[in-house]
Amino acid sequence: MQFYKDGFRGGNPDIKQAAPNRRNRGINEPLPEKVDVLISGTGPAGLCLAAQLSQFPEIETMIVERMPSNIIKGKADGINTRTMEMFQAFGFADKVKRETYWVNQTNFWMPDPAYPANIKRVGRVQDVADDSSEMPHILINQARLHELFLEVMQNSPSRLAPDYGWEVVDVKVDADATEYPVTVTLKDSSGINWWATRTVRANYVVGCDGAHSAVRKSIGGVLHGDAAHQAWGVMDILANTDFPDVRQKCLISSASEGNVLILPREGGYVFRMYVELDKLKEGEKAASKKFTQDDMIAAANRIIHPYALDVKEVVWWSIYDIGHSITDKFDDVPEGSKRNPRVFTAGDACHTHSPKAGQGMNVSMQDTFNLGWKLVHVLTGRADASLLRSYSRERQTEAKRLVETDHEWARIMSAPTTEAERNGTEEPRIIRQFKANLEFTGGTAVKYDPSTLFADGKHQALAKGEEIGRRFHSAPVVRLSDAKQMQLGHAAEADARWRLYLFAGKSDTGKPGTTMHELANWLETASDSPVTRHTRPGEDVDAIIDVRAVFQATFDQLAYETMPPLFKPRTGKLGLQDHEKIFCVDHKGVGDIYEMRGIHREHGCMIIVRPDQYVANVLPLDARSDLTSYFAGVLRQ
Repeated sequence: MQFYKDGFRGGNPDIKQAAPNRRNRGINEPLPEKVDVLISGTGPAGLCLAAQLSQFPEIETMIVERMPSNIIKGKADGINTRTMEMFQAFGFADKVKRETYWVNQTNFWMPDPAYPANIKRVGRVQDVADDSSEMPHILINQARLHELFLEVMQNSPSRLAPDYGWEVVDVKVDADATEYPVTVTLKDSSGINWWATRTVRANYVVGCDGAHSAVRKSIGGVLHGDAAHQAWGVMDILANTDFPDVRQKCLISSASEGNVLILPREGGYVFRMYVELDKLKEGEKAASKKFTQDDMIAAANRIIHPYALDVKEVVWWSIYDIGHSITDKFDDVPEGSKRNPRVFTAGDACHTHSPKAGQGMNVSMQDTFNLGWKLVHVLTGRADASLLRSYSRERQTEAKRLVETDHEWARIMSAPTTEAERNGTEEPRIIRQFKANLEFTGGTAVKYDPSTLFADGKHQALAKGEEIGRRFHSAPVVRLSDAKQMQLGHAAEADARWRLYLFAGKSDTGKPGTTMHELANWLETASDSPVTRHTRPGEDVDAIIDVRAVFQATFDQLAYETMPPLFKPRTGKLGLQDHEKIFCVDHKGVGDIYEMRGIHREHGCMIIVRPDQYVANVLPLDARSDLTSYFAGVLRQ
């Protein structure tokens, strides 16, 4: 983490200098008449987007929520490794790791062949495959996650905060207008303003307002899908039990009483149980069954027999039925129209599924992490508004895969065990499927298709382990200036900047006359360099493209003083030198990034990484015109 760039300030370095002319907020303050972006909903998707936009005080952002305050318990809890990588960019991954439960193993229990009324452990699977990510799979109270995003917003230059007690009831788009074309009607849901309505005009609106989204309905979006006709209960409890694996994630299938999923929670005592209840008839809803928490507890005790559950406190509980659906549109652009979108939906507003694979909250945040930097680019004039068309294309494809995979997983979880599974002659299908799904459940299976934003992979062989279209896979490095061991991916922040990683070829030490030195000089000074073309007068050299260098030598074999100026730029209003741009291979055996990620040792390469951490292109170090052409296809000059 870097701070004091613009001068020394005491206190918490996470609290950034407040921007002038901030909006006054409060229960008696009027709502703004116009905003750049209006976000509906303060769930994970909405807050993830708001946290990104809050770093840009020149973008007037408003986030509204019909509830009177943040939630305090319940709802989703699973955070996969890919989302943890994203949290690192926001600056709170270490805090999350300290507070949360880490899912290390997943255990599987099935009927004991000798005593079918009893359950028996039949397998264990490592929950996060080796080197799939440097991050753990964790479980956290969703309310706490909200607080972490709210803290980022509060500490940002814009001091952004939600407007609670306001609900979006209608959205209208004037396709002919060029400024503030979206009119949003808000209704007071708190009663403080006597259920009054207000209108706010916006350049863009993002509906993160759940499965019953008013934003989606306003643009004609419809959820299409099916139901599994199965009622489930979920409860967070404080309880004593003789079940031995209660502090490990468990999938439990009984012979005749149904299934249970156990998820330990943070703090060492609370754990969550998803409990299978009754089958539902066609068109029947779980709510009509009038189940209570006592019904869930009784069902759980029947399923985990011969073990018993003594519940001391039910922290939160809910009954639901599984449904899988996806909307036919993620934005407001009519089919066949060439106009650019003004209204978007994200998260449950455009795709719903079961909670069994733990993907809902994760995919929702990945939706808006994808959208956030694009909105920043367009609203700050970095890119044409046509960039926003890529959101629906990229995220709708991913949502379809999520719904299909989750649909299959939910069916397998509720399927009866076969005789072969019970007698041990065949590995249970649920274990086979769990192993096959590890990349999916970790969130690392996402692969975007080739487009103007993702190259065709002509030079992929130069970095076999950094696949174009997939997220940048971090690996250990050592920072040259202070010999600090770290993860290269942790150099990136959620700041809407591109990363250009330059991996040196064999024997290149960065001295004058070497390939790396000459490339850096070209990037910094040449008129056809993407750095000079897309950096505005008066801006830091890394304002939009953050260049980082990685060498094959160890830190003691490199000379910092001979490195090119671009690798140690002077930035900020004081012109202070940045010492954190140069890295080399780890010298203590943690791992060689070249070997781990298949970086070509002889030739090296350039890797372009989007602001949302996805690999956009891999190029040879001498492919200067290709590098310029790529950025020219995305950024304005």
